[in-house]
Amino acid sequence: MQEPTIRVGIMYKREISFQLNGTYTLLQNNKAYTGKQSIKYQNDKIAFDGLTFEPEELIFIPKDYVNSSFELFDVTIGINFHWERKENQSFKGSIHFICEDDKLTAINVLKLEDYLVSVISSEMKATSSLELLKAHAIISRSWLLAQVLKSENIHSSTQTYQSVTENSNERIKWYDREDHQNFDVCADDHCQRYQGITKQSSHAVIKAIETTRGIVLTSDGNICDARFSKCCGGISETFENVWEPKAHKYLQAIRDGKKTDLKLDLKNESTAKSWILSSPDVFCNTIDKTILSQILNDYDMETPDFFRWKVRYTQDDLSELINRKTEKDFGKIIDLIPIERGLSGRIIKLKIVGEKMNFIIGKELEIRKVLSESHLYSSNFILEKEHLTGDFILKGAGWGHGVGLCQIGAAVMGANGYSHKDILLHYFTGAELEKRY
Repeated sequence: MQEPTIRVGIMYKREISFQLNGTYTLLQNNKAYTGKQSIKYQNDKIAFDGLTFEPEELIFIPKDYVNSSFELFDVTIGINFHWERKENQSFKGSIHFICEDDKLTAINVLKLEDYLVSVISSEMKATSSLELLKAHAIISRSWLLAQVLKSENIHSSTQTYQSVTENSNERIKWYDREDHQNFDVCADDHCQRYQGITKQSSHAVIKAIETTRGIVLTSDGNICDARFSKCCGGISETFENVWEPKAHKYLQAIRDGKKTDLKLDLKNESTAKSWILSSPDVFCNTIDKTILSQILNDYDMETPDFFRWKVRYTQDDLSELINRKTEKDFGKIIDLIPIERGLSGRIIKLKIVGEKMNFIIGKELEIRKVLSESHLYSSNFILEKEHLTGDFILKGAGWGHGVGLCQIGAAVMGANGYSHKDILLHYFTGAELEKRY
């Protein structure tokens, strides 16, 4: 297997301004371009340089891959998250433009290992411990290759891939990589953060990528779909409880500590409540700012609580939010009742009880979307109602879906001398390390 070239969706707008730092050749007219450029969507065609193109893709290729770069202006990051913002970003490789959903999509095409240098510096600080950087390089590489293979299987299958089931009583939906049809992965948290060469790299990042080049996690000879999230909250979740109902033996529920045996039945409501209200001795239960600054970028550090958190809504605010997000008329919300929890305590199915109707939603990200303007920190929560004010208080654990590697837990492990192999085999049960190229 040779090092793959990958396609990353960066931004989606009707008009995109960009800067070519170096000489780029437009494949469609074999003309050389450099400097500031602008490109527009126009009646399902691409308008550029006074011309209108209707190819499948408009492709700019650098004459010097190593030393050239391009800059995209006003790229949205943290899409639909509470810290969403715009920034200018620079990238290596080629830039492709396609028409998609009445907009232009800008796609960066580059070598996989160059992509990883940015991912590792975007997902965490480039000053993180070397063993943590190595571990994340391997899971990011594994995850990406697994998604490419999954996409190929979906496109070659005669069966329609379903990520939502709905009837008059419930709506169960999960969100995954198959949302993208024209590129391998996107550049935002939906897939994994990729902010080009904008984020400052370091010798440690380069070393982590070079020393793990081509190494992936495998299980039974197959590349692992190596998931990760910010903070598992103390116990990780299984794949099938968050995404499609397909179990992976390397993505199991494990206690995020030195003692990994799982004895708590967090599917039980009273046990889950006790767990969420506790402060267990696990790796990701830390307030060490030095360690947290390794894994949390500046905008992540704006979130003060992640291991255990609390959100308060008035009944009117929660009712308005849920009615708007679900596009259903519940009237006033009376209660939120967990119907099913996963092994980490995360709610898989939640019953919304209103004055006018009841309805069940799932899976975890759908629950988080409905109960927040952006994304609730996790679906691992309990509900308390204040008798005096009528307020709804959600008390929760963890930040993200909780499947696979816990980034904060892994940062603590790295800071405490664990090797990258120790970290990986802690979170991915029974997996193996294998060099594929």
